[in-house]
Amino acid sequence: QGCTQKYIVKNYYYYYLFKFSAALGEEVFYITFLPFTYWNIDHSVSRRMIIIWSIVMYIGQVFKDILKWPRPLSPPVVKLERRTDAEYGMPSTHAMAATAISFSFLIATANQYKYPFELGLVAAFVFSMLVCLSRLYTGMHTVLDVIGGALISAVLLVLLYPAWDMIDHLLLTSPFCPLLSIVVPLVLCYNYPKLDYYSPTRGDTTTILGAGAGATVGFWLNNQYATPAYSSENFQLGFPLITSKIVVVALARFFVGIFVVLLTRKLMKNVVLGVLGYWYKFPIGDLEARRRLEVEVPYKFITYSSVGFSATVIVPLLHKLLGLM
Repeated sequence: QGCTQKYIVKNYYYYYLFKFSAALGEEVFYITFLPFTYWNIDHSVSRRMIIIWSIVMYIGQVFKDILKWPRPLSPPVVKLERRTDAEYGMPSTHAMAATAISFSFLIATANQYKYPFELGLVAAFVFSMLVCLSRLYTGMHTVLDVIGGALISAVLLVLLYPAWDMIDHLLLTSPFCPLLSIVVPLVLCYNYPKLDYYSPTRGDTTTILGAGAGATVGFWLNNQYATPAYSSENFQLGFPLITSKIVVVALARFFVGIFVVLLTRKLMKNVVLGVLGYWYKFPIGDLEARRRLEVEVPYKFITYSSVGFSATVIVPLLHKLLGLM
């Protein structure tokens, strides 16, 4: 591990297509697309996607470390990524996330916006298929890993769909929502399955649950104490009739919002790591210390719950101040 296998790219079209597609299942996509839907499309759509994404990803990550199925051997497989090589392979959480996000977006918007359902179905299928194929191309998963991930995600969507409205209502109205949104994910993170060696799965799971927890608290606060920051009336005409003015406003919201989100992540990382480093007596640059349970879980949970809270509370307030509503 740690040695990058040499390879020659013979088809740059496939190489960049699937490298890009693989990024659609990683943090860079989550931290841009999910907030974008909240700022520019519809609150209810974003809430459902974030909750489904959190549940699906947690189950997928736990399955990996319970099943302990190894990733494809290299050689003969050529691996184009190294960060997640220490993780187990079954199921592919990229496949799970792509299936969950694309089809939950389709289901959540189908009855609210005027667009051909068949077009949305094709788009959801193409999106999830590109991400799934990228895991085979990059050598990170077997065909069985990818199929298993997509099927598990599909089953979870079917099981959770009847409870969507009830879960959404409880998240917005229950007085216990903020407490449970923080306590339950923290308990799950601290009791994550233990491995004989370090794997990034626990840290990634904490990141996901932290972001979901912060966003959920933000949803509750907005519903309790603030007028909904974004009216979906501007978009009710449907995607085919979106005007240039709406596009400009949407882009302005996005760039302002993503700046605040990235700034929040940077500041909270430094602050939380600094406090934990002082408390546990380790330098911030000590990677091994940062992998310890008592450091990794609070560091990532606090950082990304702050990101989720910032995206759902701070950014809308800033948008309102700037006249971008």
